[in-house]
Amino acid sequence: MDPKQIRKMYLKTWFTIDLVSTFPFDLLFTIIEGATPMAESGLKALSLLRLAKILALLRLLRLSRFIRYVKQWEEIFNFQYEMALAFARIANLMMLMMFICHFNGCLQYMVPMFFQFPEKTWVRDRNLHLDNVTIWERYSWSVFKSTSHMLCIGYGLFPPQGLIDLWVTYMSMATGALCFALFIGNATSLIQSMDASKRAYKEKYMQVKEYMQFRKLPGNLRLRISDYYENRFQGKMFDEERILQELNHNLREEVINYNCKDLVDQVPFFNEADPSFVSAMLSKLVFEVFLIDETIVKEGTKGRKMYFINRGTVTIKSE
Repeated sequence: MDPKQIRKMYLKTWFTIDLVSTFPFDLLFTIIEGATPMAESGLKALSLLRLAKILALLRLLRLSRFIRYVKQWEEIFNFQYEMALAFARIANLMMLMMFICHFNGCLQYMVPMFFQFPEKTWVRDRNLHLDNVTIWERYSWSVFKSTSHMLCIGYGLFPPQGLIDLWVTYMSMATGALCFALFIGNATSLIQSMDASKRAYKEKYMQVKEYMQFRKLPGNLRLRISDYYENRFQGKMFDEERILQELNHNLREEVINYNCKDLVDQVPFFNEADPSFVSAMLSKLVFEVFLIDETIVKEGTKGRKMYFINRGTVTIKSE
């Protein structure tokens, strides 16, 4: 937040770009034209110099900062609100498409303008009469023309009338085809990434169903296996063991303690034990699910496991 450091950093980075992109070329050309009469060759040179106004497009480089801000908001939403994250990504994609349509529409009008509006251009179309209309009407027709090209629905109302129109239309259609492919790809990727765990569960469950059908398991056993998957994974599937292994020791211990906090509160044995012992014990626990009327332990069998009930109830029966 030091102003001196801010000035130094700005002079080293964005100052030159901002200076060139905001230079008043129109005012300079007006002064030159009004000061001295020019010959035909001088007017052509001045027309070529008008292309320097394209340098104003350097300001578009600041879009990188805006995109970085959007990414930061996506990261914030990603930790809390899944739907908000999806909405932010969709809004970002729609804004990008609208910007490309706007930029392409401006290009449709700018190129004929640099050539002093030749006769064989869409701007000189007799049905439009764009000579004495407002800037908003010119902009609207330009954006409509560019959007009709980009959506690959044809030339719209203005087929190319000359070589200039032909190349501008070609660039517009090529850009539109590329943007359409990028839009479909991003939209598909967005939909697939919204609930990856649920999709993984469905794929796994379909494999289980195909396996049961291939092995011709009885209907009662199939139903119990389906109930097991529904209670075990609850519609979402994670490779929890791999995720925990990728964490360091401290983070892994915190995650395990948080996941088992209800179990620790319910078992008096854990409440009276040392916290380090509890953490070491919890790291060795394995999550298991048993369905109704299943036998967990039979009397007389050799004890190899100790069970802690996290959710549900058990019944002790003596034969």
